[in-house]
Amino acid sequence: MEETKGKKKELERIAWNKYDDAKMEEVMCYNEGYKAYISTCKTERECVKEAIRLAEEKGYRDLKKLIADGETAKAGDKLYYNNMDKALVLYLVGEEPLEKGMKILGAHIDSPRLDIKQNPLYEDTGMAMLDTHYYGGIKKYQWVTLPLALHGVVVKKDGTKIEVNIGDHSGDPVVGISDLLIHLSASQMDKKASKVVEGEDLNILIGSIPLKEEEKDSVKANILKLLMDKYNFEEEDFLSAEIECVPAGEARDYGLDRSMVMGYGHDDRVCAYTSLTALLELDKTDRTCVCLLVDKEEVGSTGATGMESKFFENSVAELMDRMGDYSELKVRRALQNSQMLSSDVSAAFDPNYPSVNEKKNTAYFGRGLTFNKYTGSRGKSGSNDANPEYIARLRAAMEKHQVSFQTAELGKVDEGGGGTIAKYVAAYNMEVIDSGVAVINMHAPWEIVSKADVYEAMRGYVAFLKEM
Repeated sequence: MEETKGKKKELERIAWNKYDDAKMEEVMCYNEGYKAYISTCKTERECVKEAIRLAEEKGYRDLKKLIADGETAKAGDKLYYNNMDKALVLYLVGEEPLEKGMKILGAHIDSPRLDIKQNPLYEDTGMAMLDTHYYGGIKKYQWVTLPLALHGVVVKKDGTKIEVNIGDHSGDPVVGISDLLIHLSASQMDKKASKVVEGEDLNILIGSIPLKEEEKDSVKANILKLLMDKYNFEEEDFLSAEIECVPAGEARDYGLDRSMVMGYGHDDRVCAYTSLTALLELDKTDRTCVCLLVDKEEVGSTGATGMESKFFENSVAELMDRMGDYSELKVRRALQNSQMLSSDVSAAFDPNYPSVNEKKNTAYFGRGLTFNKYTGSRGKSGSNDANPEYIARLRAAMEKHQVSFQTAELGKVDEGGGGTIAKYVAAYNMEVIDSGVAVINMHAPWEIVSKADVYEAMRGYVAFLKEM
């Protein structure tokens, strides 16, 4: 009898088992929107641009323009605050004063990748190459022999901003990094995985045709001519460029049953998209609802566009000022009285590598939104470690809205670990917990998520905004 009950409970945990045909279609349809989003948005700037486009379709206005025009803000307003085109905060202004706190969904929109250096272009033995510096935690050997695309911006001295996107449009060429052929790789194969491909060897091959009548570095000269003809920038403009090398290609259905999505940047754009669309579902609220999309999480949340920056705090102050109720103390109270879901991915159990997880406390595909009470490593170092009182209220909200959810740790004790933006907002004395979608292949060029988990994450974020 107990064994039967256990099996029944196990089946109830699997989100797919609760969907009828209509709900299954809804799950698949929602994921089509998500696939389109991550196929288009492969940099922070692209994520911000698309988020603004989607928000404006729902009636959101630019808070900076509101400030410049001297307008006031009031309950029911939908506003966004763009930080350097690389971070974004959206506000659905509530009926209650900001001082009472906000309900915040916070995710990061940067992903591991290769960044083009400031002086990148060179020629070697008739091949034009670009130097890179990898960004975030990657297994370097995973990035060779893949079709790669170049996304980013070049800013000229006169302020002209040129968008670059090569490799993801129909008919575009792709670029990539070569690897040593197996026939000559005996020494390479004896190296540790971290040394098989060195960071300084992640050089991108971009051309091999020489420019006629050019005697020195003629292949490099031809590439520069192509860049000038297509984008109107020259070699020195690389100094003020921000170009990212990312996997080329669209997100795809994964699995014969199409139950999963394979794509670049699930970490953490899957939580960014579900957080954004959850907020955009709402038209009114008691307390102000927020979607916070930040940069630089993969390198420690530093910099002007990372969570360590004061841009979010400053935007709260600006909004409060526009509502005619500003004081430094009230800004502090607004932040302290808020609740937040640090919407970030978790590691899904992979049956190919079971030894790194403790099965009772790991995330599984198809079981819904994952809550991580703590992350960190070496005894929870660097984690937030959410309070049980807060978790209890979240459990009640999820159950009220019949959201499938699970709890997990990031692997076995002392196996590894990782961090999120949670600890940075916890510094405001704010209640926060990590929650997101479980991922296989995390930080690889192509990651995998369950469509059921993506859908349940969105529903869980809606429940949070409505109930907390």
